[in-house]
Amino acid sequence: MPIIIPNELPAFDTLQEENIFAMSKARASSQDIRPLKILIVNLMPTKIKTETQLARVLANSPLQVELTLLAMDSHESKNTDKSHLETFYKTFDEIKTQRFDGMILTGAPIETLPFEEVDYWDELCQIMEFSKTNVYSSMHICWGAQAALYYHYGIKKYLTEKKVFGVFEHRVIRPHNPLVRGFDEVFYAPHSRHTTIRKNEVLAEPALRILAESDQAGIHIIATENGRQIFILGHQEYDKETLAAEYFRDVNKGLDINIPYNYFRDDDPEKEILFRWKGHASLLFSNWLNYYVYQETPFDLETL
Repeated sequence: MPIIIPNELPAFDTLQEENIFAMSKARASSQDIRPLKILIVNLMPTKIKTETQLARVLANSPLQVELTLLAMDSHESKNTDKSHLETFYKTFDEIKTQRFDGMILTGAPIETLPFEEVDYWDELCQIMEFSKTNVYSSMHICWGAQAALYYHYGIKKYLTEKKVFGVFEHRVIRPHNPLVRGFDEVFYAPHSRHTTIRKNEVLAEPALRILAESDQAGIHIIATENGRQIFILGHQEYDKETLAAEYFRDVNKGLDINIPYNYFRDDDPEKEILFRWKGHASLLFSNWLNYYVYQETPFDLETL
């Protein structure tokens, strides 16, 4: 089954070119199938790229998925055209009475700021509280994961000595958990962040389970036992070129930036990119949709 997005959304043409089945809302409405309703709270400045990345991994499933895009009403985006936001995005006030099968809260490049100093923190707290009653399963990514762990469980973030930047090897800790079903014992995932969380604080919270971690990058996947809340500390959704774009952007700005670890062949920016996380990224999102959204969420969302 396809992912359902407006024909005019830039991601639609990109997915069509990649031979990924994207269906227009008009066509989907003619089918007697209830699609999974997924809310994407997009905090990334490069919103169109993030839309495409998430649509790509969510489309790799036999399930019909309908996306609703949400932007912060209390924050003015400087990197996305206002007309794009007005056309394709909702505000929290517009959806706060609705119910969703799943929600994805993205990362944001504001890690060094205390959470309370983020200009849309109060609005984001309302959304995270809303997710407890109006969303069946929520996936939080990178900064979004740290923000949600802080809001829901009081787990703090800490600055790292240097940026966690590159593609790191991870181990599956709980291989029988449905979210990592089919994973290799060792797999790769990209990270790009200046902050981390501490394992002892996660282990002290009885509701949380660590599913995968890295010796170098730290904890990667956390979930509650029932899968209603999932926290991804890396960026499985990143496409092949994302880390390169971040690296060369900072190089061109004259910033002190390390070459992304284990990303270019021989760690040489002049050589090819080693794209080795795509399969597990697809599996992660497919497992989430299948085991924690489709098989668990009620058919009538009003009974959530």
